[in-house]
Amino acid sequence: MKDGFIKVAAASPKIKVADAGYNASVIIETMKKANELGVKLLVLPELCLTGCTCGDLFSHPVLLEGAKAALQKIITASADSDMLTLVGMPWSEDSKVYSVAAAVSGGELLGIVPGNNGHRAFSPASDFVSFGDDSVAAGAAVVFRCGGMDGLRVGVEVGEDMFALCPPSVAQAKAGATVIAQLAGFPATTGSTKEALEDIRARSRRLACGMIMAAPGRGESTTDRSYSGLCLAAENGRMLESGEWGDEIVITEFDVQHMNFIRRSRADFRGSDSGAWNILWDCEAVETTLSRSYSRLPDLPDAAEDMPAYCRRVINMQVSGLVKRLEQSGIDHCVVGISGGVDSTLCVLICAEAVKRMGLPSTNVVACTMPCFGTSSRTKNNAIIVAEQLGAEVRVIDISAAVNQHFDDIGHARDDYSVAFENAQARERTQVLMDISNKINGLDVGTEDLSEYIDGWCTYNGDHTSNYDVNLGLTKTQVRAMVRHIAQNTEDEVLAAALWDVLDCPVTPELLPIFDDQISQKSEDAVGSYSLQDFFTYHMLRCGCAPSKVFRLARRAYGDEFSDAELVRWLRSYCKRLFSQQFKRSCLMD
Repeated sequence: MKDGFIKVAAASPKIKVADAGYNASVIIETMKKANELGVKLLVLPELCLTGCTCGDLFSHPVLLEGAKAALQKIITASADSDMLTLVGMPWSEDSKVYSVAAAVSGGELLGIVPGNNGHRAFSPASDFVSFGDDSVAAGAAVVFRCGGMDGLRVGVEVGEDMFALCPPSVAQAKAGATVIAQLAGFPATTGSTKEALEDIRARSRRLACGMIMAAPGRGESTTDRSYSGLCLAAENGRMLESGEWGDEIVITEFDVQHMNFIRRSRADFRGSDSGAWNILWDCEAVETTLSRSYSRLPDLPDAAEDMPAYCRRVINMQVSGLVKRLEQSGIDHCVVGISGGVDSTLCVLICAEAVKRMGLPSTNVVACTMPCFGTSSRTKNNAIIVAEQLGAEVRVIDISAAVNQHFDDIGHARDDYSVAFENAQARERTQVLMDISNKINGLDVGTEDLSEYIDGWCTYNGDHTSNYDVNLGLTKTQVRAMVRHIAQNTEDEVLAAALWDVLDCPVTPELLPIFDDQISQKSEDAVGSYSLQDFFTYHMLRCGCAPSKVFRLARRAYGDEFSDAELVRWLRSYCKRLFSQQFKRSCLMD
């Protein structure tokens, strides 16, 4: 449970209809297995202690008393475990019968949560009353609060509750429940799995929570229905694990810290709901062994088949934003500084599509390559080829003489390769682009990406500055994905070849002198892998993880690609630059 993780499981064991004693033994075995695997929350299907297909037997005293006796066995079996187990069963009070979730942990019955099962044998949860034992909480508004992890609270939905117009999970989430356990009771249909997947993903995102569901499976009566044992776990819109058609047990981990981080920025979670009954569940805080996977590229889709649509959407967003800025400003030219790197390459591609959509000639994109001391023929040639294939006007402006004159003006030795030597070139390029833009009614379109602004890998008032930046919302890994998508889909073989070579080149600012026409200054040698940097950004800034937790997740995502020492080195570098370079982000263009 360190770092906000809790291991959860949903299980649908093979049961025998109306044999609560046998089913209790099966459930106890499932509990033992889950407990050995470090599970702290186990969710079982609705009515699993008797089976959900008992029909008229649900009102029979033998079945009802047998269920309570079987529950006692489960309670006794839980004595040596702090795992919270939610068992579905029928519960009788006076003349009424309810479908409930019995919460069991540490040898105790912590609470009873009734549901609104649509079966004619059951009374609605609104009719539920305390059954006489003041030590046990009973009611639909119960939330189980973990004593070993701050911020972990579990809400429970039973049966038809999950399909209600306003399900209990909404009130439970407002009351602080970061995990919603669903004891489902629906049978399998041709569309049931898809519907359940869509629903649990959507609701977990809307409620900023983890949702775990278990539905009935093997052993149920198949007189007029069949049951698949569907088990699902989703967190904030992402499906983590699923299983169906067997003696299923699905295990994963929820990140409760992440859920609470998201909720702090949402006004609808800031109010309090005093109507919920918080029941303490004693659970020892231990380090949770992680089984869930973490992508090295969290800004990109997990599934390869989703990438084309994702890239098209990103490109449309960039182009539409640029078109609006041009139209609003009454400007009909785009001016771009092209270097042969991925950022400027994507920028000129976006500009070409923007003028095309506006019905303007392709030559209204003015692509300026400005070679100087660190420019290689490879990057220069790629920049020119890309711009020419797009039909842009290409201008080659050697700034070496201008920069040398500037060195003389400020008294800087031409062989002094300090930061002033590097920055003078970047600022000269910006001056050229700005002045050309003024001259031709153009917009200086910036090329820098989000990754470079976060680590400050840009020259203040140099490439840091433009009239409008189309890449500023994209990380380096996203920029590369866009260029790769265009290279894969263009019919222009010359353009495609140049784009693939751009992707193959190391990232470089090209500000230090080169020898033998070889790129010597590589950005990732100074600031670390951009894949790693973007991973840090996603988990630290978007998910609210502490550096120690980011390190833990990076170890899991990258495996042996980086040693622990390398991860610590680059994480420290990232954190230092994130704060020290804030002044550059404080005065950015749109």
